[in-house]
Amino acid sequence: MLKKILVLGRDGQLGFELRRSLAPLGIVAAVGKSECDLTYPLQLARVVRREKPDVIVNAAALTSVERAEEDVVRAMRINGEAAGELAALAASRGALIVHYSSDYVFDGAKPDPYVETDTPAPLNAYGRSKLAGERAVQVMNPAHLVFRTSWIYGVFGNSFLRSMLMALRQPEPLRVVSDQRGAPTGAAFVADVTAFAVARYLRGGDGFPFGLYHLAAAGHASWHEYACFVAEQARIAGLSITLTPADIQPVPSSQYPSSQYPSTARRPLNSCLDTGLLERQFGIHSPPWRDGVRHALAAIVGSRNLA
Repeated sequence: MLKKILVLGRDGQLGFELRRSLAPLGIVAAVGKSECDLTYPLQLARVVRREKPDVIVNAAALTSVERAEEDVVRAMRINGEAAGELAALAASRGALIVHYSSDYVFDGAKPDPYVETDTPAPLNAYGRSKLAGERAVQVMNPAHLVFRTSWIYGVFGNSFLRSMLMALRQPEPLRVVSDQRGAPTGAAFVADVTAFAVARYLRGGDGFPFGLYHLAAAGHASWHEYACFVAEQARIAGLSITLTPADIQPVPSSQYPSSQYPSTARRPLNSCLDTGLLERQFGIHSPPWRDGVRHALAAIVGSRNLA
């Protein structure tokens, strides 16, 4: 009998990739905000009752760090409380819950990549809401997979990658933060790892490694290094851009907020995640972040989805 997988956050960059990666595993029911608004608990329960899933994959979230700072209650509702409610609904059906958290649960003070057992200390409302969500999922359903991710980008949807491609068309030089480091991670890679783990769960058997895992590309870069690489690769790919890496100025995060680019939320300087546990438990080797960006740019060029 075919298994049923419910995906929330259908229209986001991760939700888009999950619909592709999970399709071979069973019947995928993907819903967006118009069908299931996470601010309304009754809608969550109604969708789960209707779909009767064997697996719930929650890719819905409030992802804007600035919006979370401006509306803490909404951020906590969507990223925290709703995640716990979905986990409880999954548990009531004996279903697996897959949830995504963030590197922003850490304060970035550690000099080395963070491991799963490091103590969280979020600097902003977004990080606090994501930490509340991952903890609620862990409490409400033992059958869980929580993936902490880093600097996600996709072929579709909003991301630093796509914003940079637009900015590179402008005549003015860019100023990009140079002292925050992380691993740009493709939504396609996150979706493929999710499908790999869900497939293993659906095959059954004893000893499935439920738990919390760090999921990110290999290596690390600053936002400035990331931007320069995008500019270099965009030119190689033949995209119409006006700026080169030389036109992208590195600036410390302390000087970045301005009247032109206001920011009210503090961000961690170190967003690097150690993915050793994921490799040991699932045998998954993270690809270098540059490879993922090259593939995404090729897909963007091929799809002509440049706007």
